[in-house]
Amino acid sequence: MPVRVNIPPATRAVLISLLALSLSYNIARWRQLDTSAGSVQSSPIIPYLTLVPSLFYYYPWTLLTATFVEQNIFTVLLNAATVFYGGKYLERAWGSREFAKFIVAVALIPNAVIVPFYLIWGALGGSSSRALTQICGGVAIQASFLVAFKQLVPEHTVAIFKGLVKMRVKHFPALFLLLNTLSGLIIGTDTAAVLAWLGLLSSWTYLRFYKRQPDLTGTSTNGRGVQGDASETFAFACLFPDVMQPPIAFVADRIYALLVAVRIVTPFSEAEIASGNQQVLAREEAGLPTLLNNSRGGARGSGKREEAERRRALALKALDQRLQAAAGGRPPAGLSTFGEPSSHRPTTPTPSASTGQSMLGETSYNPDHA
Repeated sequence: MPVRVNIPPATRAVLISLLALSLSYNIARWRQLDTSAGSVQSSPIIPYLTLVPSLFYYYPWTLLTATFVEQNIFTVLLNAATVFYGGKYLERAWGSREFAKFIVAVALIPNAVIVPFYLIWGALGGSSSRALTQICGGVAIQASFLVAFKQLVPEHTVAIFKGLVKMRVKHFPALFLLLNTLSGLIIGTDTAAVLAWLGLLSSWTYLRFYKRQPDLTGTSTNGRGVQGDASETFAFACLFPDVMQPPIAFVADRIYALLVAVRIVTPFSEAEIASGNQQVLAREEAGLPTLLNNSRGGARGSGKREEAERRRALALKALDQRLQAAAGGRPPAGLSTFGEPSSHRPTTPTPSASTGQSMLGETSYNPDHA
């Protein structure tokens, strides 16, 4: 009996788009190479499939299609594997509708931002080649999947090379950024480096503030679930290793304070932060599928149990600090307010402006969070 591969509908649609658009691009490129034989052009531009900053006005759909166009078989296989495994996991954890919305967001936003970035870069540098850069590929999707895994299973350990190298999922986003940034500086793959950063920022922003998720704690009263993720373990600084978190949190707090001052961002309330921390615990209690299969593996095996207990301990410690602070009528030591000290906070209509954590920065730095 043949083996049937069960692929959820949204993941299947993304895979088909990736294969179809990549094949169409390479066919068009081969035809242009045949017609321009003997010329010096080595990489033909296909502006109706890939994103070209100076030409996208004529082909606005490329803001979406460019993400699913790969230029060679290696990147096609890499991105297909990312979508196949990562897409199946996220779609089953979130549902097809939420996963589809996530894909559209992380495909459109980085491409919409990179266009003016390259136009300004080319104008300041006096180089017209920047405006004619052919932008395509799924680097932004790869970065966004790693951020999503960090949110759902941060303490899950992935072993590669037969267990010689082990790494927790929460460290993947920073490693991905590091490798792409170094590649951009050394090899010249600046487009991939920019897309990696934009993919991480856009996906974290969407997951942090906008994406709706089921209310696992039963505290929601509107029947629409919980919007965003206010948990302290999903602060922006937590995407990076512990040693880097204090300076990143410092910068992020200042950026956040500016956004609050101009009323672009409304901070989470204390109740939302507490609910977010409880969601982290409830997600583990419910048991999410393991990364490479569909079984509920949250509490199976001693390794998974240890990871679950570690996550529970971290979340309970944060909750305990907040309860002690509430009983004493003061914020816990080391906790930043929503972006700036209490004496300089902007006035906002939300009840959360008095105490709590910065949404962009880490609330407190603790080396035990490694």
